[in-house]
Amino acid sequence: MEYRTLGRTGINVSSLCLGTDNFADPTPEKECALILDKALDAGINLIDTGDVYAEGEGEKIIGRALKANKRRHKTIIATKVDHGRRRPGYSVDDPALFEPNDHGHTRLNIIRACENSLKRLGTDYIDLYQIHRPSPDIPWEEQLSALDHLVRQGKVLYVGCSTHAPWTIMEALMVSELKNLVRFVCEQPPYNLLDRRIENELVPLAKKHGLGLITWAPMGMGVLAGRYDSTENFPENSRAKLRGGFYADRVTQKGLAVGKEFSLIAKELGITPAQLSIIWTRDQEGITAPLIGPRTLDQLNDILPVIEMSLSEETRLLCDKLVPPGSVVSDFHNTADWMKMSVTWDRNN
Repeated sequence: MEYRTLGRTGINVSSLCLGTDNFADPTPEKECALILDKALDAGINLIDTGDVYAEGEGEKIIGRALKANKRRHKTIIATKVDHGRRRPGYSVDDPALFEPNDHGHTRLNIIRACENSLKRLGTDYIDLYQIHRPSPDIPWEEQLSALDHLVRQGKVLYVGCSTHAPWTIMEALMVSELKNLVRFVCEQPPYNLLDRRIENELVPLAKKHGLGLITWAPMGMGVLAGRYDSTENFPENSRAKLRGGFYADRVTQKGLAVGKEFSLIAKELGITPAQLSIIWTRDQEGITAPLIGPRTLDQLNDILPVIEMSLSEETRLLCDKLVPPGSVVSDFHNTADWMKMSVTWDRNN
């Protein structure tokens, strides 16, 4: 396993990191524990989760698995504080469940969410704590001062953000410098061959200012792995089928067409499309590591051989012809209002 320095820190993370959005939704706990153990055995040392994954059950599963295998202190736990409402069953139409302050990255919610994540994870510190999605109405001074407080308490070691616009990240870095507050060490954006827009602004920003990039959806939610045949009839157990909504919207005609051509490249190389998509993402300029998010142990076993693989420049040029650098054929920023405003999207074209 190759290890890479995370941003301007002194810590090294594996060039593949384990994403756990499938834990408990739908992967059962027993298989989650097997996936986590197998990943650690392979040299993966960063496990990424979030406080809203399976309404907190994902964090609980990770905590129990690390307690059972006694490998907590060899593992970098990365979790997130979501910008949305975290109370299970929340409804604006039910006064009994309404809580006016249970949303946004306020000091109140950041500190409260961190305490809850610590309990669910069964640990006394979080290695990497990330602001999940922007809260544009809350000043960076409030968000960063809350994170700074947690770092000074020893409850959080490093901080980062997820799916933020480059200009807002730059603003946060500026506030950290001016106010002497804790500084983001990484950003976690979507990135794959279907959506290469981070190459235009975010990657140059990260390189210039020493920001790590731990990216999600390297397989394009399975589109690049040949998971889908159409934009409507989705396979059972696929994210588009199980979750619908913006997940389904990411399966586009253009994306499917690229996926077919991409599969032919993989076949010519004698590897699977899933392996090709992960290698491509891992070794792109400026990327620290992609998150792999296997739903099953078999999927993880299919991915792990990429540890020893690399791509030729010729293969990279073939991929560039499918989707040119900086461009997009499937919108993986479709949960980010700041990006949605810059593109008019029709998933059937």
